[in-house]
Amino acid sequence: MRRAAVLTGRDARSASRRFLADGPQTVREALELPDCVVEVFVSTGALARHHDLVQRALSASAEVHVCNEQAIDALSGSRAPQGIVAVCRFVDVPLAAALAARPLLAVVAAHVREPGNAGALIRCADAAGAGLVVLGGSSVDPYNDKAVRATAGSLFHQQVVVAPSVAATIEALHREGFTVLAADAAGATSLETMLADGLLRGRVAWLFGNESWGIPAEELAAADRVVAVPIFGKAESLNVATAAAVCLYATVWAQRMGGDGSGSLSCS
Repeated sequence: MRRAAVLTGRDARSASRRFLADGPQTVREALELPDCVVEVFVSTGALARHHDLVQRALSASAEVHVCNEQAIDALSGSRAPQGIVAVCRFVDVPLAAALAARPLLAVVAAHVREPGNAGALIRCADAAGAGLVVLGGSSVDPYNDKAVRATAGSLFHQQVVVAPSVAATIEALHREGFTVLAADAAGATSLETMLADGLLRGRVAWLFGNESWGIPAEELAAADRVVAVPIFGKAESLNVATAAAVCLYATVWAQRMGGDGSGSLSCS
């Protein structure tokens, strides 16, 4: 239990390359990934509720520990612990390995520091069928408890890369033939124009920036285009996860439907 508890800290996670997956849905998704789950801790009160997960963990040769409620609460970062937490092996992959699968769509989080936003980006990328998500530069640790919860299990489906340099990531994407698009409210090109002109049909990598100060100038300059999501109402802006959802689904639409200019993003 003590070894698991230290995984609430980033240094301990990095040293052991293990992290905590909190809650039944997250544990369920982790158990779908072979050799990911090492241990499962379940409270006495939750044992019957999560009997199926306990059995699956045992079948996967993971150790199962039945603990009191206070012990589980100490492992869980949630305000409403659900009685089950798993210790998992890191799931991130090298950038070269993710690119080797020749994905059509990639996401780069440039210095995204809010765990909920980083997790939501991973979840959105998974839903849109992106081939990889890069957490670049000073982005938050994807194994932060809030980030893991915000992925809603997509962390275990999505190819996730942790990269110290956003610039080097952009260079690697360019070498692989990606068009790198930076999402920025001040962009000179509208997403609606990109879609209507068929400019989203090829291999596309979207760059999304920090919640407060966006994408640094040198990284914006390295992108092929800086693209603004149109706002048709009176909202001042979109948060990063919502903007990502719009950009990614517009791209998937273009890639799958041919992007022949027959569609638009206008509201009906």
